[in-house]
Amino acid sequence: MRIFHRARHRPSATWRQTTDRAFTLIGDGRFEDAGALLVMAADLEPWLSDSWFNLALLHKFRRDWDQARAAGLRAVALLDREQGAPDWWNLGITATALQDWPLARRAWQAYGLRLPGGAGGPADGPVDLDLGTTPVRLSPDGESEVVWGRRLDPARIEVLSIPLPSSGRRWGEVVLHDGAPHGERVADGVAYPVFDEIELWAPSPVPTFVVLLQAATAADRDALERFVADAGYAAEDWTASVRLLCRACSESRMAIDDGHTAHHDPHDDGDPLHPGHLSHLSQGSAGSAWLVERECGIAAPSGLVRTLLDRWVAASPATRAYRDLEEVC
Repeated sequence: MRIFHRARHRPSATWRQTTDRAFTLIGDGRFEDAGALLVMAADLEPWLSDSWFNLALLHKFRRDWDQARAAGLRAVALLDREQGAPDWWNLGITATALQDWPLARRAWQAYGLRLPGGAGGPADGPVDLDLGTTPVRLSPDGESEVVWGRRLDPARIEVLSIPLPSSGRRWGEVVLHDGAPHGERVADGVAYPVFDEIELWAPSPVPTFVVLLQAATAADRDALERFVADAGYAAEDWTASVRLLCRACSESRMAIDDGHTAHHDPHDDGDPLHPGHLSHLSQGSAGSAWLVERECGIAAPSGLVRTLLDRWVAASPATRAYRDLEEVC
């Protein structure tokens, strides 16, 4: 194929060496030095789409979205295939970060995705595909945490779990995520890819509270979760749902703790003998003793959360109580 009357060719050895060195520097977090090398590579091979794709990737790593868009557009202009190129996917992420919805639609369609309404669909609003639920790794470069969310489109996930405060994220927030899966979670025999968060895309106004519950039975705990959900918010039993894993395990294929079968992973760093988010022996099986004291996360407005808890206790005061309610995020 010819582009601008120039035949495509294999990049020079100098280009390959310069690019390899740049990605080594990126791996070390030396973005400025890597950027200088990738600019040099683009000068060596300006007709090569990979030159601009690599620069677009670097700008994405740096969250410099305007520069990522400029480099990404040059990359796709030099492509030698119509669909499926990662250049288009990367450009779709960039356009979503910038809320450039016409470009996002163009990118997803050029990659090969079918959008509602096709090319004639609404161009000014967000892409809305509702791609189902999937796990997302929040704060992947820090105290990372894998939670569940709803994929709004190929690059955005709405957080449905209640994240621990260490992640700095809240229930209901929308995060921008990368396209390459990084591990898997298996639920009900189905493997779901884990995507890494890139950055917060839309914040949530709903704060996160932690509370210690006295729930005599699992039914008491479930009643609180339903009660809060009926009010339009969320409660989550962190004692049952949170597992502390080493990084290698977190980034591999892991079965989730569904709360119904006894499970304790040998690489789980939690303490199965004590309640709270360091406890990770599932309490679902008949052979496991139910822990009455549960650490629970609640996502609800500050003026409503205590009212919800009081109503929950009032429905069965002999089996329910709470203490140490605290806003944590």
